[in-house]
Amino acid sequence: MTGEKAPVTGGGSGQIPASEDEHPTFDTSVAHVARMYDYLLGGKENYAADREAGDAAIQAYPEVVSSVRANRAFLARVVHYLAGEAGIRQFLDIGTGIPSANNTHEVAQATAPGCRVVYVDNDPVVLAHARALLNTPEGTTTDYIDADLRDTGTILDQAARTLDFSQPVAVMLIAILHVIGDDDDPYGIVAKLIDAVPPGSCLALSHIASDIEPEKAEKVRGRLNQLMYQKSTYRSHAEVTHFFAGLELIEPGVVPVQEWRPGTEIEAKTPSAIWGGVGRKP
Repeated sequence: MTGEKAPVTGGGSGQIPASEDEHPTFDTSVAHVARMYDYLLGGKENYAADREAGDAAIQAYPEVVSSVRANRAFLARVVHYLAGEAGIRQFLDIGTGIPSANNTHEVAQATAPGCRVVYVDNDPVVLAHARALLNTPEGTTTDYIDADLRDTGTILDQAARTLDFSQPVAVMLIAILHVIGDDDDPYGIVAKLIDAVPPGSCLALSHIASDIEPEKAEKVRGRLNQLMYQKSTYRSHAEVTHFFAGLELIEPGVVPVQEWRPGTEIEAKTPSAIWGGVGRKP
């Protein structure tokens, strides 16, 4: 999901560029957040610039790898909770990134067959995986939108082709809002998304913290802002909690992601510098 103020690359669900080079935001010489994240998770869908940025992040904060892994585990636990205990059957996952193990649709549909999932991103390497995501088992529905998080109108209009907005929807914003600077009104973006879904819907969110390891966080942010189009804004616990304004926070509230209903002692002790939480629309 790009954070630079480039033209939004709108398009229809599953409309993959014939060639990555045709995508207006594609530039392998500059690191991209989704591809760097893939590198930190041990993936192969990345380029030299992404690896350089990932290595710079590791040098500044060696626990960054455990952070992204803890965030990935948080995603799986949250989706399992939402599709299971919360009974939600529709997911709007914005800034999905490059697929790895335990994607939203895999966890949701394994927990409750028939869940509908719409992914949103605008990186061409991510889009190239949409064909595989769309080949889901009969009776399930997974779709994909090429759009920027700031373009909530496009996202909601196209998501309505797959999701029924008269029924609860889980809005997933996992490790994406840090690429939305304050000038782009991130709180307004989240409010528009939540306003579009009915009571009983949930917001699941994780965000890189400015105040868990403040000195290391600032060092990482400074290095990455020199290497990436997407300029990062890390936020405090209070600032992240503010995204849930008007929602009922699900226990244990906004906490380091490894502390949100961990499934194992190992998960609970994995260090991270990322806040996470889930809120329900009353």
